[in-house]
Amino acid sequence: MAIDRPRHTLLPSPRHGSNRGGALLAVLWLVAALSVIALAIAATVRAEVERTTTNAEGVRAYYLAKGAIDRAALYIQWGANANQPGSPPVYYMRGMRTLEFRFPTGLAAVDVMPETAKLNVNRAAVEDLLRLFLALGLAPPEAVELAAAVDDWRKPASEAITPFDRYYLSLTPSFPARHASLENVEELLLVKGMTPELFYGAYVPGSGDSLVWRSGVRDCLTVYGRSDSVDINWAEPPVLAAVGLPPQAVALIDARRRQQPFLMEPEMAQLGIGGFEGAQRLQIGGRSIFTLRATAQLLAQDGSLSTTRRSIAAVVDLNERTVRRPFTTLRWYDRAWKQ
Repeated sequence: MAIDRPRHTLLPSPRHGSNRGGALLAVLWLVAALSVIALAIAATVRAEVERTTTNAEGVRAYYLAKGAIDRAALYIQWGANANQPGSPPVYYMRGMRTLEFRFPTGLAAVDVMPETAKLNVNRAAVEDLLRLFLALGLAPPEAVELAAAVDDWRKPASEAITPFDRYYLSLTPSFPARHASLENVEELLLVKGMTPELFYGAYVPGSGDSLVWRSGVRDCLTVYGRSDSVDINWAEPPVLAAVGLPPQAVALIDARRRQQPFLMEPEMAQLGIGGFEGAQRLQIGGRSIFTLRATAQLLAQDGSLSTTRRSIAAVVDLNERTVRRPFTTLRWYDRAWKQ
């Protein structure tokens, strides 16, 4: 006779259930870690794609601006022979401030700035330099010393050592003054009394809590310009003050050219500034050397303008022609400042 034995149900031990819970928790942590890593990689990839796109657009805008500079130089040359009195300007007319171009890939605006809008640092009188530094915000004693320092730097060396020579030789590292004509305006950064803020320009307090841009020495002096006259359309207000114009005349000129550039000499006479000192030193346009500053923006596929902008500049001599180019580039700036 068979004997029925009691059957026992095997229940999971508490220790076995704890192992399953730990494994599940480990899997959850692993999934969370992988999610964080995936999000970090996705963010990095997105940032790299955006950076690459921005760099590519910057390169395209650079060459668009470069092409605009070449076209503007040709327009200036062609306009000299194409324009007829009383007819609309063709290509470029003396006194025009900006040339605008539309290309299939974007837009470009080229500021045409004659170097005659600046004073020649090698030829300007000490009085002009003094008035310029005062107009740029220097105190009278500092302006007098800086004007004398610039004049000493460009003068031929003499047997006697000047106080400025002693100052340069006392620096570490020491260096001698050039005592010759400046080859570029950046040399002024070595002259005693010149500061980066004064040379490059800076924002200064305006009315109320606002800040206004104050031009720098590099916007007012050049090694290519003239010393006897300046271009009325592009000369900075401190340059207009340097040639002897009083503040009221400078304000009249600046307000007029913001509305419309001066294109003909009678327009200057109509402004009523002929009686002011320095008015006879004003002219329209330049000779053959210009600074061309191009700012380019690309066009998107929908026709809207890209947010990427690129400004470059070049100093060109339109009279100096070579076999390969119809003009000579004297200076090139891969990045240019434009307010």
